[in-house]
Amino acid sequence: MELLNTNHTFAICAYKESPYLESCIKSLINQKKKTNIILCTSTPNDYIARLVEKYQLPYYIREGASDIRDDWNFAVQSAETDYVTIAHQDDVYSKNYFLELSKHLPDPDMSLFITDYLPIKHGKPDVKDISRRVKCLLRLPMRNKYFAASKMMKTLTLAFGNSICCPSTTYNKKRLGERIFDSEFKYCIDWDTFLKFAKQDGHFVYADKPLMYYRIHEGSTSKECIIDSRKVHEDTSMFLKFWPKPIVSIIMFFYKKSYKAYD
Repeated sequence: MELLNTNHTFAICAYKESPYLESCIKSLINQKKKTNIILCTSTPNDYIARLVEKYQLPYYIREGASDIRDDWNFAVQSAETDYVTIAHQDDVYSKNYFLELSKHLPDPDMSLFITDYLPIKHGKPDVKDISRRVKCLLRLPMRNKYFAASKMMKTLTLAFGNSICCPSTTYNKKRLGERIFDSEFKYCIDWDTFLKFAKQDGHFVYADKPLMYYRIHEGSTSKECIIDSRKVHEDTSMFLKFWPKPIVSIIMFFYKKSYKAYD
């Protein structure tokens, strides 16, 4: 597949043999407005190789042990364009995602492009998901272009939880650099990264419409982190970056209720 002149790339991060990978690929190929698609992995196998060949995708293999931070940075660096969306293999994208993003390109002041999303539970989009509704409320200030450029307001939208859905995000490498992720967290790596960028110059462009579908299933990283308590530990550590410990204890009492979304 030849590089298209869009200055944007969907970089799919593939891991082992996800049964949802082909659905992700199809959703990107079927975008109303075409853009670049690459596939990156640190776990090369015949299953991934067959899909890469079937859809004629540029294929990048990272040497070394699998690691979310290193794998995501590798995907960002493998994209030859200034704007990159890290597509998670289990998720699917609305056919209008890049069409909406393209309305804001090029925008040198935009550090992140973010969208609303819908969780997929048991194979169907869940429009009534409470966690997603709360995150929509937290993102409301981003609908105002002045708030979306304010370091204080960008930070505030993250102070009560990670209001940004990681796979819905497009990064401007010219503003943010080639190494996007440097957090030591495993589960909260995205939340910590968004906080870092919230404190920097540059605005967050928010498309207040569900343009991707986040799949919740038994094999997801989020589910694994809840089971082994990493999520509780890292969420608590993140809240401590905003609030004193007594307040964090109260927030976590209610925040842990959102974990039921993964049941």
